[in-house]
Amino acid sequence: MLPTERLPVRADLVREPLNLLQSWQASRQNLLNIIPEVSTRMPIVSGQTGTPWHMLTDPLAIRRVLLENVDTYPKSIVTKNLLRPAIGESLFIAEGKHWRWQRRTAAPAFSHRNVTALAPVMTRAAERSSERIAKVGNRAVNMLDEMVTATFDVISDVTFSGESGFDRAAVHRAIDIYISDAGKVSLFDVLGLPDWIPRPGRNLSANGMGDMKDAADRVINARQAEGSQGVPDLLDLLLDGEDPKSGRRMTTEEIRDNLLTFIVAGHETTALTLAWSLYLCAFDPKAQARARDEAQTVLQGRAATADDVPNLPYIRQIIDEALRLYPPAAIVSRTALAKDTLCDTPINPGDTVIIPIYALHRSHLLWDEPDSFAPDRWANGTKPDRYAYLPFGDGPRICIGASFAVQEAVIILATLLGRFRFKSVKGVDPDPVMIITLRPEGGVWLEVEPV
Repeated sequence: MLPTERLPVRADLVREPLNLLQSWQASRQNLLNIIPEVSTRMPIVSGQTGTPWHMLTDPLAIRRVLLENVDTYPKSIVTKNLLRPAIGESLFIAEGKHWRWQRRTAAPAFSHRNVTALAPVMTRAAERSSERIAKVGNRAVNMLDEMVTATFDVISDVTFSGESGFDRAAVHRAIDIYISDAGKVSLFDVLGLPDWIPRPGRNLSANGMGDMKDAADRVINARQAEGSQGVPDLLDLLLDGEDPKSGRRMTTEEIRDNLLTFIVAGHETTALTLAWSLYLCAFDPKAQARARDEAQTVLQGRAATADDVPNLPYIRQIIDEALRLYPPAAIVSRTALAKDTLCDTPINPGDTVIIPIYALHRSHLLWDEPDSFAPDRWANGTKPDRYAYLPFGDGPRICIGASFAVQEAVIILATLLGRFRFKSVKGVDPDPVMIITLRPEGGVWLEVEPV
């Protein structure tokens, strides 16, 4: 039996049905507030707040939505409205043939060989993070901010390496503003009103993203003219990529939108995974001590590399457990295009089908002691049902950068745990809040001391 005496922070899911206005008010504060608690104990929960909706935590039904009948369930209109101003018709948003050719073209960039070749960038970022933490001295550190900085170092270096004219700080600010302001769900989006009706608070952020897109275009055009320097980065790989079926290559606009997708998704989600992992290590000192012993035995004081990742299984287990308890993409939404049946429930065209991954990962039907932090549930390569654990999605639209993210997280976490001891700040716990991603509201403040 897994320990239950004390549990890490958890979102309070709703226990009574919400009407449309209540759902909107709740979602403005925290999207997790629209998930009913009963969804952790039932395979499907249905309701209606304007549009009929169905929340699935049944692996077989989820498999049907994400794999077997994927064309019937495209990404929801709300999701596309939120993200299109930032990342255009890139891989994350595109559907059908337009998505398929982009996926085929971009996939080689994330091959095992290319991901491994980019690992030195991750190692250098881990070193710089260690140096910054060491300079803080005897004070608490907001490890969320530090992990955002570290992962942005990685993604900017592997995306636009060597581009001194690209204002990385401005890009970082634009992304952060967009996620925190424009990314908030608008009542107009919930109601499905047309795109041409202005969304409050979104125009300013969209303008900032426009400036960032112009800067990215200039870098892409310069790289096309000058050619690659050194180890190919993601920009080089996309410039060289072509669809193996049609021979089609991406335009500057398509390359830019996909690079911005990788930047937005690649650093935010990994930073959150690392911040939650560090919170959990401070929450459970015994687990942290075990992970530190592993890191120190393998690394002997140096920063981790790609070659070390297979030799750090317990640190990988902590990351897997952090992704279970606090999945960055905690809610996935789809819009049904045709009639279907899920868990014996009729689905009609236009219905919203929601996979509340936060609830799925804490389902009492699928997990033993689901709210406990228990890295050993992943010991010896143990894996749950494939559609019970979806930190990177699944089916043909599984996250293209999953292996990149895991390698980066293991390298950075192992390096930090091998060099520092992290302790919780009494009375200061993060609050799981979802806007677009599941963030630790208030930050992850930890006391840090060298070991």
